[in-house]
Amino acid sequence: MKSAFRNWSDVRVFLAVVREGSTLAASKILDIAQPTVARRIEALEHETGLTLFERGTRGFRPTEAAKRLMPLAEAIEAAAQAFSSQADEMTRPRPIRITAFSGNFSDGATQIFSDFSALHPEVPFEFLPTVATLDLKAGEADVALRLVRSQPDPDLICRRISTARWTLYGSPAYRDKHGLPATTEDLAGHVFATFQRDGVANRLHEWIVARVQPNQIASTFREYQLFEAAVKSGAALGIMNLRMVGDAPNLIACFDPPAELDAEHLMLVSPEAWRRPEVKAFTRFFAPRYAALYR
Repeated sequence: MKSAFRNWSDVRVFLAVVREGSTLAASKILDIAQPTVARRIEALEHETGLTLFERGTRGFRPTEAAKRLMPLAEAIEAAAQAFSSQADEMTRPRPIRITAFSGNFSDGATQIFSDFSALHPEVPFEFLPTVATLDLKAGEADVALRLVRSQPDPDLICRRISTARWTLYGSPAYRDKHGLPATTEDLAGHVFATFQRDGVANRLHEWIVARVQPNQIASTFREYQLFEAAVKSGAALGIMNLRMVGDAPNLIACFDPPAELDAEHLMLVSPEAWRRPEVKAFTRFFAPRYAALYR
């Protein structure tokens, strides 16, 4: 009575012998000894109860039974290759996708990314600079560096970075021509530029609009770099982040930062991404070093 077929690896040996025409040639392809190849063919024939090859001085010729089994053997081979590829893809580190306003990808932040990559070269990154709020729970990004004025979704993993503050800035050129307002009530007679993009909430634009006449707003820009250039050139006043302005010599703060403009600077991680070991390792490395940039 024949044995039940159970050794899947023998299918690989069977295919190699069919394709190469001999156990010797097949052994070189498989990188195993020729006697082992011959024994595996004999074992497969015993298990299937079939004669799969006609042995001769010119090698092994597949029988009709072998030819009928070939498509099924090739299907097993294809399934094994797909299994291996899928397993490899599942274990290969996926990019950690990080979204933030472009200004948050500063030289200091970039250095932290580089330091982490030096320790974990197998972990890739994908950077998504945007002012839009990407949906972490929907998988649009894994990690967000975000400024918020309300409580974030409680399902997100949250690390506090700092409190971000803003105030009104003008350039020396604007000051020399128009002076600068000394308080939030001293905005009459001044010209303003704002930054506003459709579909993106902007508390700073709304703060200006609520306090000045429409004709005082000279320009509303969709690109932050253009807004910043307008303020620096002296064309208008504009609200800017204290940290991003830093010690820029061509910008002057008009008054102390209004508390109502404050926002919490947070690092948010999607629940799905948090389950990945490389994301946990990255956030634990990145968060304290990134927060140190804002002290």
